[in-house]
Amino acid sequence: MARINDVGGLQGFGPIDTTDDAEPFHADWEARVFGLNSTLVRQGVYNLDEFRDAIERMPPELYLRSSYYERWFYAIRTLLVRKGVLAEGELDG
Repeated sequence: MARINDVGGLQGFGPIDTTDDAEPFHADWEARVFGLNSTLVRQGVYNLDEFRDAIERMPPELYLRSSYYERWFYAIRTLLVRKGVLAEGELDG
């Protein structure tokens, strides 16, 4: 089953930006999401395969409009609910 992240061979997504970006993060929250994910994986809350799968299962329209670290944060929230660490909607503002 193809998922939204599997766009190999498809057209219509525009040119690929191949410029090298020296900055790993463009906002403080991105670094925090990176650190949070690293900690949760190291603590065994979930593994990288589960994390990747959670990103790939995002609804297509949400996946396409989300930035790289927004996808990470979505996966973290999804997995924390799935694992019973958080209740559904607990992080909703």
